[in-house]
Amino acid sequence: MMKKHNTVKVVLITMLVFMLLSWILPAAYFQSSYVSQGRVQMGLFDLFSYPITAVSYFGFMAIFVLIVGGFYGVLYRIPAYRTLLDTIVKKFKGKEKIAISVIMVLFAVLTSVCGLQFAIIVFFPFVFSLVLLMGYDKIVAALTTVGATMIGLAGCTFSASTVSILTQVLGVNLTSELVTKIIILVLGLVLLIFNTIYYAEKNKVKGAKKNAEIESGYIPVAAKGKKKSIWPLVIILDLILIIMVLGFISWTGAFNLNIFEDANTAVTGFKVFGFEIFGKLLGNVQAFGNWTVTELSLVLVVACALIAFIYKVKFDDFMQGFIKGAKEVLKPAALVILIYTCLVIVTYHPFQLVIYKALFDITKGFNVFTTGIAAVLASVFNVEPAYVFQSAVPYLASVIKDKTTYPLLAVMFQSLYGAIMLIAPTSVVLMGTISYLGVSYKEWLKNIWKFVLEFIVVLFILFIILVLI
Repeated sequence: MMKKHNTVKVVLITMLVFMLLSWILPAAYFQSSYVSQGRVQMGLFDLFSYPITAVSYFGFMAIFVLIVGGFYGVLYRIPAYRTLLDTIVKKFKGKEKIAISVIMVLFAVLTSVCGLQFAIIVFFPFVFSLVLLMGYDKIVAALTTVGATMIGLAGCTFSASTVSILTQVLGVNLTSELVTKIIILVLGLVLLIFNTIYYAEKNKVKGAKKNAEIESGYIPVAAKGKKKSIWPLVIILDLILIIMVLGFISWTGAFNLNIFEDANTAVTGFKVFGFEIFGKLLGNVQAFGNWTVTELSLVLVVACALIAFIYKVKFDDFMQGFIKGAKEVLKPAALVILIYTCLVIVTYHPFQLVIYKALFDITKGFNVFTTGIAAVLASVFNVEPAYVFQSAVPYLASVIKDKTTYPLLAVMFQSLYGAIMLIAPTSVVLMGTISYLGVSYKEWLKNIWKFVLEFIVVLFILFIILVLI
């Protein structure tokens, strides 16, 4: 039973560690200058009230997880979905390594360019099913999805929303060190693909064990009776992906294109007899380029209803499937709230800047290793990229006189954040994924640590080279 709830236990221990640090370390913040606050201890009642705060700020992300679960709960009731999975697996028979490599490249590039590091979980269950049907285990499923997503985050290129704090504080733009970011993305992918395939070949699931994996609930039952066409399902899934890309890519921030902003203004402002008919019907709709998982949630619900209508799923079956699917992801959704509670703790009890100041004081300015350590710690403490960068970068920038190092500083923080999110107990995507798959945190670390170490070593070698040239 304890192993079943291993991820929850790990996150709760992390919360208690953060609570203890609020008693050990004094608090401080940076606002034009370093300001010490003394100790701001966290109490026992805070431990129960902060999750409510997390719900009020980040509850929409947990709801998104539940909607994704409900979406697949309905798909599992449609025989065409299993037919689609079997068709893809059959097509890549004997080419499974190529298939998972292509998936990893796709996930990494989408995250790097569009900033889909959380929204991309829409396709995680789909890939889990494919990987298991191909004869691989759950670790491979997690490496293919979480691994690729975090490599894309480490090699973030045109996702302005992901690194907006870095661009604001350091005055750098998205094209600064663009070649370096692409190199990180490529090297990370090469290492990930090599390590994943090496592990997959050593641990390929066979025979009865494979059947047990397939029957474990991560794959819908095989289709029976008259087969339905898969093409309506394929088209709708493709449309979801296209809408995600259009909605999340930073058209204005990355490419200085205002076409979707202008179109949104024109549509919502269109009047019929002086009445803004579309603006009232659509409500507070965001233009493509400014989307969050809130807008994507609506797309999933509409797509889910459309699929059910096309494949003639009865309303009661639709609701039962959606509710059952949502129940399957209750624990990952709860983990989202608990992990964001960790963010609430370090925000209300800001002990971390004391650590960063001590590190930066060792070298009196920019140093690859002390800065790297600070980036690693900030990633573990702060969950979200914006909070990670805000927690340390403004202070560090204030003590660095040479502003030519700012582009490298930005690359260091974003790339190390992506790397650390592969192992941090505060990584929402990681902990939610392994919880859903039933993989313990210890088992994950056992199989991922070598790759993470290799990737971090490669990153630091690259940082040192950039400092020297």
